[in-house]
Parts: sequence; C-alpha cells; structure tokens
Amino acid sequence: MYSTYTTINFIKGIEEGIKMEKKHIFKGVATALITPFDENGINYEQFGKIIDWQIDSGINALVVCGTTGEASTMTDDEHRDAIRFAAKRAAGRVPIIAGTGSNDTAYALDLVKCATEAGADAALCVTPYYNKATQRGLYEMFTQIADYSKIPVILYNVPSRTGCNIEPKTYAALAEHPNISAIKEANGDISKIVETMSYVNGKLDLYSGNDDQIVPLLSLGGSGVISVLSNVLPAETVEMCNRFFAGDVKGAAELQYRYHALTTALFSEVNPIPVKAAMAAMGYCENRLRLPLTQMDKEKEKVLFECMRKEGLKV
Repeated sequence: MYSTYTTINFIKGIEEGIKMEKKHIFKGVATALITPFDENGINYEQFGKIIDWQIDSGINALVVCGTTGEASTMTDDEHRDAIRFAAKRAAGRVPIIAGTGSNDTAYALDLVKCATEAGADAALCVTPYYNKATQRGLYEMFTQIADYSKIPVILYNVPSRTGCNIEPKTYAALAEHPNISAIKEANGDISKIVETMSYVNGKLDLYSGNDDQIVPLLSLGGSGVISVLSNVLPAETVEMCNRFFAGDVKGAAELQYRYHALTTALFSEVNPIPVKAAMAAMGYCENRLRLPLTQMDKEKEKVLFECMRKEGLKV
C-alpha cells in the first residue's frame, strides 16, 4: 500500500527550514453561492443582490464558481467574469473564495492566476475528476498549485462527485505546505475525518462540506462550513456555528437538528437543483439550470417548499 509519508522524500515541495504562518481564511460559514442565469448568461444584477443580501445577513465568506455555482457548465469567460464580479462587489467586506479546480493542472493554474488578479482571497481546488489520480498524483498536483498560487489554497474533497478521495496520510503530507491552508471535506466518513485531524489539526483548517455534519465536524476541531443551506438561511447557519464557538454545544446541536429536514430536502436531488428552486421561489433568481441538470421533481419540490415555510421563508 502506498504510504503518503514517502512523498515527502520524493517531492521536495517545501525547502527545509522554511517557516511561514498560514493564513486563516474565515471562521464560521461560507456560502457556496448559486449562480443566477438568464437567457443571456449570468444575471449580474441578481448575482449582486444575492451577494449583498448574504453579506448583510452576517455571512463570514462567499464561495463563487463552485459545485453549487454550476461552474462545470459555465464558459471560460463566464467563470472568470463571475470571480471578478464577486470580488469587486464584495469589496473586502468578506473573503471571496474562488472555485479554481480542474482535472487539468495547467488549467487550474490559469484559473488561480485569474482569481488572484481579480482580488479573490483564496482558491478552492477540487480533486481531479474523470481522469482521477493516485495519492502521489494528488500530492504532486496540489503541491504544484500551492507553489504557484499567491493566495491560500483550500483543498476540496468530494469523492461522490469526482471518484477521487484524498486519504488522511496524503492530507498529512500536504499540510506541510505553507500555502495550503484548509480542507473542505465532503467525504462523509467521520472516521476518516477523525484520522485526518489526528495528523493535521493545527496545520489545516477543517470546513465541513456537508450541511448535515456541521456540528460533528466542529467538534473535531473544525473551523466552520462551506454551505449550501446558507444560501437560503445565511444568518441561521452562522448562528449554529456561533453557538458552538461560544461554548453552547447543545444550542448548536439543536439548530443542526432543527434544520435537518430542510437540509435533507435541499439534497433530495443532485445539488444545486433543489437550492436553485428554493432561491427562485424566494425571488432571488430564475429557476434556470443548464443541462444535464434539470428542473426539480414536483413532489420533491413540494416537500422542499413546505420545509422552507416551516422556517418562516416565503415561497
């Protein structure tokens, strides 16, 4: 079995003796923003209103051009323009984290360059999809990106989508890089996350990539969540984290329980189909998706809207 600790010997990504304080990008909740589309492309008027509402609601950071933002069906120009727009609109009020992942390392580097020039505060780099990678390949790819990037890198692990998983010992090796600051962990395997944190706690910030596991991951030393739920409940999701950070673990858990039904409904079909329907019902965008994503099943949509009404949302 391949041991990631050996990668430190065959790749000298970091010179011995280098000491660098890692930058903490945010603590709390970053919303994985939807991207509002119309017949002409991205509707920037709606996008700007969503960004402003999120910030006014007390969100701690914003992620643009991620999975929820449908970056995979954006044109190259749309992807870059969306990052530029979000950074300009936020104007330093909250950190902007740009989705810059790719299964092509050269293209990922180019997106990181764009994000840096646009004024983004961090780059979110997903594991390579389709061609996948060995653990050694992941180490080399992420090391090359982190060496190149002038902004901090967040590793994004979502094996259910990419077919590629970052193993705990690979995280241990990558944690030694001074420009790799955090993990968005969406593998759903609490035991693996415990093992990962046994290696990297204090070296990498941990963000939950699953809204149904916010409090569990905070209890393992997590710093917050990159959230889909907070598209529709930004202040409430922030409150969940704030209660935990203030020592009110019971209160945080109560909110985790309370929003479980809504969270389940938001993932009753592949993300972002339900959250786009939810945001459209709230008046923030058109319910417009790009194939292969399709409109939400009407019966599941009814359940989603009922969960939203129970939380006082007008739909």
